[in-house]
This record gives sequence, structure tokens and C-alpha cells, in this order.
Amino acid sequence: MAILAGLLTFVSTLLALALRRLLRRRGHTTAAAAGFFHPYTNDGGGGERVLWCAVRAVQELCPGLPCAIFTGDADASPDGLYARAFDRFGVRLLRPPQVVHLSKRKWIEASTYPRFTMIGQSLGSVYLAWEALNKFTPQFYFDTSGYAFTYPLARLFGCKVICYTHYPTISSDMVQRVKQRNLMYNNNSRISGSIWLSRCKIFYYTIFSWLYGLVGSCAHLVMVNSSWTKSHIVNTWKVPERTKRVYPPCDTSALQMLPLERSTTPPILISVAQFRPEKAHGLQLETFALALQRLDSDFMKPKLQFVGSCRNKEDMERLQKLQNRSMELHIDDLVEFHKDVSYSDLVQLLGGAIAGLHSMTDEHFGISVVEYMAAGAIPIAHKSAGPMMDIVLEEDGHQTGFLASEKEEFTEAILKVLRMAEPERQEMAAAARKRAQRFSEQRFHEDFTEAVRPVLLGQP
Repeated sequence: MAILAGLLTFVSTLLALALRRLLRRRGHTTAAAAGFFHPYTNDGGGGERVLWCAVRAVQELCPGLPCAIFTGDADASPDGLYARAFDRFGVRLLRPPQVVHLSKRKWIEASTYPRFTMIGQSLGSVYLAWEALNKFTPQFYFDTSGYAFTYPLARLFGCKVICYTHYPTISSDMVQRVKQRNLMYNNNSRISGSIWLSRCKIFYYTIFSWLYGLVGSCAHLVMVNSSWTKSHIVNTWKVPERTKRVYPPCDTSALQMLPLERSTTPPILISVAQFRPEKAHGLQLETFALALQRLDSDFMKPKLQFVGSCRNKEDMERLQKLQNRSMELHIDDLVEFHKDVSYSDLVQLLGGAIAGLHSMTDEHFGISVVEYMAAGAIPIAHKSAGPMMDIVLEEDGHQTGFLASEKEEFTEAILKVLRMAEPERQEMAAAARKRAQRFSEQRFHEDFTEAVRPVLLGQP
């Protein structure tokens, strides 16, 4: 392994020297600007909110520094992105950003690589970044989408590399699950059921993890969104002095205005998440069914509301399976499914819930959990990563929610919330709401600005 690592390092060094000589011959220069590598500017998720809040922070810190967006969205325009930042996220930029269109985005799409998806997308991102930096080379290269393999290339082009990492592409937890041959959405039964295939995957993960650490260490500044992400990034990239934790911006202003007092006839539980496999909606459904069985016969039956979006055909099929399963469990009259709702409808739904369910293992942060807390719905979240390490913690000595990892633990937490006296529920909800204020857009702006100031201005 050490010999292979040394050989790869030697080859990469030769390629870097050759590329640098080529760029010098072409008279390549950088522009005094900040370029944000964010190939998808229309996903509408937390990553896009980070992008626009980051652009605004850079514009305020350096008013004379132009900002450009590298995007694969053909219809993106400066005025269109300026309007989208405000209309979709309420982020008002100081001025429209420049737009650099990318035509080779297909090389970072998972569908392009049915096998060896991680390494395929990673190498594809280098190809896409090559297109981006040849079209426009900024002095400061911001990666807000997690494409670490582009960092060495950006440095060879003469850029200062700054990244905001939402989650590690690979982590020690992933490797450990393969070693233990655990069946999960990213470790199918064919591999987990075979010792030989598991060993091959461990070797693949080991090589990839080493490469990931090598390219990640090329960043001049690393910002991460949670304590869990920070621990894994520091362990893999090994640049702790350049790694800062900056919680993501959560716009909870509308949710904070909701009254804590709400109707419990019937009591409503809510689950907000895209219908993706890792969100483990099936576990929530099974847990809810078990809780119903354990309630006293004279207790008013609660309802469970699933709220989420579908990205593709696979997500739609997953949603249909959940609906079918609710009928098999004979609880379909107590389960509702809300797909692709507007933000105003989401606020209304959250305002009627007494608790919010979250069951994803190793969720790097957990914005939905913060939204539950801000809205006054007591969180029942998975006991791992972001929710456990950063979010569902005591506030002023008061409990803010529940953590669970197994079906039985989730069931007990649901029953505790359902059986709570109203004053007790409101007290916990108030503590949760206060804690949610730690993850505001203003907090992100302050921490982000403090982190990037030394790089952008050359001063602490």
C-alpha cells in the first residue's frame, strides 16, 4: 500500500509540473475575482442557500471584488440568479453575479457511472473544472458543492482555494460498514453478502480515501457545516489548522413566529425530507404503526404527515412503496403524503405538528431538525452525526428533544411526546426553539466572514 501511494504521488507530481509549464507557456493569468464552483444552481436545497449567503458575504466584505458563478444550467443569467437568490431564499445580493456557463456537467452526474460512481464523479469534476478555469480563472476559487478533486487543478491555475464542505465524500464510517458487511442503501446485498466483493470494495474505498485526503489538503481554507463533518475531514485531509466549523444558514424567521400552543385533536407528527433511500422513511412508518398499537384504546389516534420532494422516477417509486406499505399496515387513513409543497404550505404544516421525525443515519447536519425546533415541533432525531453532536442538545439545562437509533427507541420517544402534558410539551418546545436560533443566517454570515477574511484581505 505504501509503495502504491508513493507511486501515485510521484506520478501526480510529474503531471502537476507538466501542467504548470503548459499554463506558463500559454501566458495564463488570474482575474481579481471570486469564482463559485456550483454546477447546479437550481436544486433549491440547503447547499444552494449556502451559495447565495456566501456570495452576499463576499460582496459585503470586498465590495470591489466581482463574483462569478460556474454553473451547468444553460438558462442561468446574472439577473435571473440575482432574482432567484431573493425569490427562493430571501437573500438579496448587492449586485448580480457574473455567470460562466459549463457544457460538460454530465461528467459529474451519478447516472454517467453505474459502477465506481465516487471515483467517476470525482474525476469528472476535474474535467468540468478544467473547462471552468479555462473560461475564467478567478483569484479566489470557492467550491460550495463538495468537489474536492478540483482543488489541485485550481491551485495549478494560480487560485486561492476556499471550500465549504457539507459532508465528506467518503468517511471511516462508510469503510467500517463495508468491513462489517452491513446492508445499507450504499452497500447492497450482493456486496454485503460476499466476503470477496466486500474485500474488493474495502480496497477501493481505501485507495479513494487516500486520494480524497491528498486533494482535500490542497485547500487554503476549509469550512465545514458540523462537528461530525469536521471530525471526518480533519481525520482525512489532515489540515486542522485550516479547518473551521461554520454552521449552515437556516432561515427560520417565519417558523419562529408560529405559536407554541397548537391543536392536539388529533396530535400530528411530521416528517420533512426528500424521498431518498438514505432518509429511511420506511423506519418511520413502521415505528408509527408500532406506537399506534401501544396506545391505549381511548387515546385519540395521531396522524403522520410525510412532506418531501421527488427528484426523479426512483424517488416517485419510493413514495409509492411507502403509500402501499401504509395500506398493508392498515394505517393509511392516519398517514398523509405531501409532495413538492410550497414553503408557505410547509410552514403551515409544521405549525400544526407537535413532533418531527428524522431517521437518517449520519446526517451531516440536519436542517429539517432545526426547522422542527424553530416551528415548535419537538424533534425525534437519529442518534448520530449532526443531530446528536450539534443540534438536539440541552439549552439552558432544558431538554430540547429526543434521540433514537433503533425502532424501539423511536417508538418510545413518539409515545413520550404523545403522552406529555401540554405545559411540559410547550416548555420543551420553547427550549428547542431557542436552540434553533444558533443556526441563523446572521450567525452564518458572521462566522463565514471571520473565516474568509484572512484569505481574501490578507489580514486576521
